[in-house]
Amino acid sequence: MKIKHLTMALVAALASLGAHAASSINLGNYQVTGTYGLDILGNTSTGVSGLEASAVTYARDRGTLFYVGDEGTGVVEVSLTGQTLGTMAFNWSNTGSSKHDTEGLTYLGNGVLVVSEERLYDAYRFTYAANGTANLANASVSISNANVGNDGLEGISHDPRNGSFVMVKQDVPEDIRSGTLTFGNNLGGVANTTTLFDPTLMGLSTLSDVQTLSPVDALAGTAAADNLLVLSLGSRKLVEVNRQGQVLSFFDLSNVLPHNGIEGVTVDEKGTIYLVAEQIQDGFGPANPQSQLIVLSAMPVPEPESYVIALVGLGLLGVLSRRKPLFTCPSCPSSPSPG
Repeated sequence: MKIKHLTMALVAALASLGAHAASSINLGNYQVTGTYGLDILGNTSTGVSGLEASAVTYARDRGTLFYVGDEGTGVVEVSLTGQTLGTMAFNWSNTGSSKHDTEGLTYLGNGVLVVSEERLYDAYRFTYAANGTANLANASVSISNANVGNDGLEGISHDPRNGSFVMVKQDVPEDIRSGTLTFGNNLGGVANTTTLFDPTLMGLSTLSDVQTLSPVDALAGTAAADNLLVLSLGSRKLVEVNRQGQVLSFFDLSNVLPHNGIEGVTVDEKGTIYLVAEQIQDGFGPANPQSQLIVLSAMPVPEPESYVIALVGLGLLGVLSRRKPLFTCPSCPSSPSPG
């Protein structure tokens, strides 16, 4: 009877753990598993710089990452460990941008990306071609129709389930929006977005990037697929939040490359998280002119069956150790009584 009760308790506990997993990716279970320097570039045929990495996105159909720096020279494709695979330059003609402050990047599939410009709160869609040039005005949309300055659009992420986008505004005030973007020539596109929730609910001093969790295979069909990763440079924290603004888990970045500004986040289908950081710019720490790629991986968790077998086994040992022997040996010497 005791064994039966123990087994039922373990099954109930594991069911509870499974329910938690279905509602959260659990950033508390993650650890840094790699940091990689990104090439400086700048002297390539396209003139694209690898400095000041500010946004990153994962291309599932290519098994690679793309990132941009906030000087807006172009986009860089790299391996999952940071090796440069190719670059494509940006042509900003007819966009109205003078600062070319690219702070957001997301991948739509089939080589198609969307990059965002912070100060004008605009977004541009293009198809990647190594060593080519993207004419950004050809497929563009103004999201806010206002020049919001250096506290503007810091991140953008595509939700492949329905084609919508999620965007974050850095500060003054913070904003997190979701909706559809239709791209047109020379900013002739249409944006239909609304604020998801009050971003102050997250308790972050600034918003630096956002990533939808719907691309993670293990979360498909669960509540967690609706959740978002929100990155804050000011708070040096990555949080998982639902679409009502409730923080579900977080990862403290205070001791992760503390002299680099971590500004971009993306995730692959396995749940591995990739961050990009600018090169050291605060004058502290060892001299390192390279932007950095940081990899966060979930620590392995035993299968539920393993928990049941191990814990039930331990319970059996405990019960058996308290039971009387099944038989006695008349010819065996008895144990001495305690003195």
